Amino acid sequence: MDLFKDKVALTDKITLGGDRMVLFAGPCAAESYDICMETGTQVKKICEELGIDYVFKASYDKANRTSSGSYRGPSMDMGLEILAMVRNDLKVPVVTDVHESGQCAEVAAVVDVLQIPAFLCRQTDLLVAAAKTGKPVKVKKGQFMAPEDMRYALDKVRGEGNNKVFLTERGSSFGYHNLVVDMRSLPIMRQYAPVVFDVTHSIQRPGGLGGKSGGDRQFAPYLAKAAAAAGVDGFFIETHPQPEKALSDGPNMVPLHEMREFLILIKRFWDLSRS
Repeated sequence: MDLFKDKVALTDKITLGGDRMVLFAGPCAAESYDICMETGTQVKKICEELGIDYVFKASYDKANRTSSGSYRGPSMDMGLEILAMVRNDLKVPVVTDVHESGQCAEVAAVVDVLQIPAFLCRQTDLLVAAAKTGKPVKVKKGQFMAPEDMRYALDKVRGEGNNKVFLTERGSSFGYHNLVVDMRSLPIMRQYAPVVFDVTHSIQRPGGLGGKSGGDRQFAPYLAKAAAAAGVDGFFIETHPQPEKALSDGPNMVPLHEMREFLILIKRFWDLSRS
């Protein structure tokens, strides 16, 4: 199996697919500036200690919630303002989701990386619009997609002249309210682009709590170690100071106070795979 050799520059200083592990992490939703800053400040400090490149993550809009009554976010304008402030105050790059093609240019003016949600990974207009911004594009593999079919999502982005595109594994539907991770998908997708492993969405129970999603947080270390050993280029982890009070995806987020030990564990396996 021939693995993809090229690297993707996320910023002038951070490259995915190189010799440094990259972490995309933050709260699921940009609930407030204070929560984003508390989370980002601690994760940045840990990453600096461990030699990990850090990209802050939070969503200004959770457009794919199970129920219409669930929290979606602070609004696009306020959410982007929060992300811009975090980017400026923390001096770190930022990634966030886009859900509609008309959002891409406005969001790209604020953040460094555009993320295509898993449910939307086949939406051609969205992929094309994201590509045209010239920003790196992070495409999540749909829970319903075969890993080898994700090459066609990459083609849609590269077809617009944007080669800064990479993939994210986040589990596959396994019956109702359950996901599994086929570790074979990591080297399969790695033939086509750098690959990031989404730890916390892979342990999600979609819609499993009656109108909202649950999660099996206890399995996060096992899947993360396996993905690190398989040779992924980076990790996506949602974390929060108080997951039990988080407004979105609390059951599958890693508590902020556990992130240091969690990242030390992952880094050991990641370094071993690279050696």
